[in-house]
Amino acid sequence: MKGLYLVEPVVALYAFSGFLIYPLVQQYVYRRIWQEVTNSSYPVSDNASRCANVSGDDDNTNYHNEVQRQTSLFSLYSELSSTVPSLAVTLILVAHSDRGGRKIAIILPLTGTLLYTLAFLTVSYFELNLYLLIGASLVSSLFGGMGTFFGGCYAYIADLCEDGRQKTLRMAGVDMVVGLLSGGAALSTGYFLRAAGFNWPFLTAALCLCLVLLYAIFILEETVKKPPPDAYALDGSQQWAVADVLDGARRLFTGASRRCKTVLILLMIVFTSFSFSYFGSISLITLYELNKPLCWSEILIGYGSALSTTVFIASFAGVTLFTCCGVPQLLIVLMGILSVVSGLIMVAFAKTTLVMFLVRAPMLLAIMPFPVLRSMMSKIIPKSEQGALFACVAFLESLTTNVANAVFSSVYAATVEWYPGFSFLLAAGLCVIPLAALGTVGVLGTDVAKESQKLITGDEDLEEDQNQNNGLIN
Repeated sequence: MKGLYLVEPVVALYAFSGFLIYPLVQQYVYRRIWQEVTNSSYPVSDNASRCANVSGDDDNTNYHNEVQRQTSLFSLYSELSSTVPSLAVTLILVAHSDRGGRKIAIILPLTGTLLYTLAFLTVSYFELNLYLLIGASLVSSLFGGMGTFFGGCYAYIADLCEDGRQKTLRMAGVDMVVGLLSGGAALSTGYFLRAAGFNWPFLTAALCLCLVLLYAIFILEETVKKPPPDAYALDGSQQWAVADVLDGARRLFTGASRRCKTVLILLMIVFTSFSFSYFGSISLITLYELNKPLCWSEILIGYGSALSTTVFIASFAGVTLFTCCGVPQLLIVLMGILSVVSGLIMVAFAKTTLVMFLVRAPMLLAIMPFPVLRSMMSKIIPKSEQGALFACVAFLESLTTNVANAVFSSVYAATVEWYPGFSFLLAAGLCVIPLAALGTVGVLGTDVAKESQKLITGDEDLEEDQNQNNGLIN
C-alpha cells in the first residue's frame, strides 16, 4: 500500500494524547501530596473555586503553601531525571535522520510517551509510590522526548517544502494543529476527571498513542529514501550516529559566509532565550491556578487550557496574514515576544477568575515566533543539512525547556509564600534577551537572504551533479 506524506495526523493525535494527560500530571501529584501532608481527602466541590471550601486560618494557608512547594519540587526532580537522556537522544536521532530517515525520530518518542502513559496509569490504578513516576520519566526519556518528536516532524516538513513561504505556513499549521487538539483534550480533561477519575483519561491517551504509532509505522511515507551520496564511513564501516551528530553540526557552519553564520547563531539565541521565558513560565500556570486566591477546580483548569487554544489559532492566522502581506519576519517575531511579555505581566497580578481568563487576550500572538524562527533558520541551511539543523534546534529547545521548568519550579517553590506571581515577572524581564538578539539580527541580516539563497541553490546544483555522476557510473 502506498504511504502518505502527511505528518499532521501524527502531530494531531500526539498532541491530543499528550495534553489529555499533561494537565492531569500536576493535579494528580498535587492531590497525592495533599493527602500526605494534610492526612485528609482532597476537597472536591461543584463550586467555581475550591477556596469556598477552605477556611482562611493559618493552618490551611500553611498546608496550601507546603503542598505547592512539594509539588513544584516534584516537578523539578522529574525534569532533572529526564533532561540529560532526552537531550542526548534528541541530538543523535534527529541528526541521524538525514541518513537514517525521519521516521525513526518520530516513532521512538511516540513509543517513549506510550510507556510513560502506561506507567502513569499503573501508578494511578494501583496507587503505587508517587516517586515511581520519576523513574518512568527517566525510562521514557531514553526514547527521546517532545523535542525529538517535533524535531523529526519539522525536518520531515522541510523535506517536502520547496520555498520559504510554504515552509513558514506549514510549520505554523503544525503549531495550530497542536493548539487545537491540545485545547480540545484539555477541555475534556476536567469533565473526564470529574466523571471517571484519573484512570480513564490515561487509558484513552494510551489507546490514542497506539493508534498514532500504527499510522507512523505503516502509513506515513519516508522522505529520506536513501542516504545522501556523500554518506560517510569510519574505518570502512557504517558511520556511527554520534559521528553523524558531530559532522552534521560542523557542516551547519561551513559553506556559508561569516554573516550567515552569525545570523544563524543569533536566531538560535532568540529561539532558545524566548523558549526559556515562555515555556518556563507556562509550566507553572496550572500550579498557580490551583493556589490561593484562585483555587481553580479541575473544570476551570480545563476551561483555561482550552481557552489557550485561541492563542494557537490567532498565532497561525497572524503568521498567515502577515506573511501574505509581506510583513518582515523579524517584525512578526517581535510582535510575538511583546505579546508574551504583556500576558506574563498580567498573569503576575491576576487575582480573580475573570482576569485569569482574560490573560489569554494579550497573549494571542505568543506562538508566532516559533514557526517563523524555524523557517528563517531553515532557509539559511541547505536541504541536505535540514536534519542536522533541526537536531540542533530540537536539542536546544529540549535543553531550554527542561532547564526552564527546573529553574522556574525552584523559583516558584522559593517565592510562593511571599509572592506567587514573581516567576511570571521574572520571565517577562528575561524576554529582554531575545529582543536584544533580534535587534542585532535586524542590523546584520540585510544580505543574508541573498547569500542563503545562493547557498541553497548551490546545494541543489551539487545534488544534481552527483545524481548525474551516479547515472554515468551506472
